[in-house]
Amino acid sequence: MHSTLIVARMRPDADQAVAELFGEFDAGEMPHRMGTRRRQLFSYRGLYFHLQDFDAEDGGERIETAKGDPRFVRISEDLKPHIAAYDPDTWRSPKDAMAECFYRWSAE
Repeated sequence: MHSTLIVARMRPDADQAVAELFGEFDAGEMPHRMGTRRRQLFSYRGLYFHLQDFDAEDGGERIETAKGDPRFVRISEDLKPHIAAYDPDTWRSPKDAMAECFYRWSAE
């Protein structure tokens, strides 16, 4: 399984709106098209953490191909009033907001 963690800034009162947007998005076929197995959203003191688990190591490639889909474009636009780049000066794409995993452990 492949996981990504996106870190951004979120309006303090936006958690319910963001959850609803993803609830609608995840009810369709897009998670399956992207290979998403699980999505979890977290907030902490104005920060937004978006943890996503994928079927396989190609999760990032499948997202890249899905980025042009109108449903992906729409949720990205719908999230803008609620979510902002952690560092707007360096953000060009979601990859610029992905945390780097430096340790991993799992039970056998």
